[in-house]
Amino acid sequence: MDFLLLFKSLIMGIVEGLTEFLPISSTGHLILTGHLLDFLDKEKRDVYEIFIQLGAILAVAWEYRSRLIQAAAGARQPGPGRQLLLNLAIAAIPALALGKLFGSQIKSVLFNPICVAISFIVGGLIILWAEKRQHSISAQTMDDITPGMALKIGLAQCLALIPGTSRSGSTIIGGLFFGLSRQAATEFSFLLGIPVLGTASLYSLYKHLPAMTAQDIPVFGVGLVASFVFALIAVRALLRFIASHTFVVFAWYRIAFGFVVLLTAYTGWVNWTA
Repeated sequence: MDFLLLFKSLIMGIVEGLTEFLPISSTGHLILTGHLLDFLDKEKRDVYEIFIQLGAILAVAWEYRSRLIQAAAGARQPGPGRQLLLNLAIAAIPALALGKLFGSQIKSVLFNPICVAISFIVGGLIILWAEKRQHSISAQTMDDITPGMALKIGLAQCLALIPGTSRSGSTIIGGLFFGLSRQAATEFSFLLGIPVLGTASLYSLYKHLPAMTAQDIPVFGVGLVASFVFALIAVRALLRFIASHTFVVFAWYRIAFGFVVLLTAYTGWVNWTA
């Protein structure tokens, strides 16, 4: 057993878990980390990243298991449970549809260092702008979210198809623009990741499954567990953080990371299209 490879998998899983649900784009961080670690070949790493993303999704499902079970149990009658499931379905449809129709084309055209860096920087500036605006909150909790708000958040999520934008960033900040409190926007973004990331990951995993071998199981398993554990930590930490802080720190981090992308691309240190 290659213990160095297992250690690299652990690091990749930690990075995925910590960044998936923060508004900072997990994709860029995985590319940079994978390059630094010289982790797997491109085809195998693509499958691996899809696989460990499921760990982060399972972490959210576990954290909100009681809420999800209650929603499923109450889905047959009007109430908060049915409304939550309906809102998640409404918000998930736009990104899933556009991803299915244009995902490959968008990635082939826009997945380049300049676009990724611009997405990081512009996203950071939008967060700064959003935090300077006067907030008018009409949805204090997830139970207050209307189907119309859910649709708007779903449309905002489509921006995440642009590499470097961040699904969490687009949905959380979109939620703030559309009248959600920080907690409602953040929690809805967490739960929205289950149908969106879950569907996309399972479909991509199905397509790339032939690239996996029995020798990959320990490596993939370590990454999955690490992603689950650290996504759980990140989700809980973010909810505590936003109780008394804004998202400004993430904005400046995105801007700084955007310049890191430009620098590493210019010097040839990282191949951001790999």
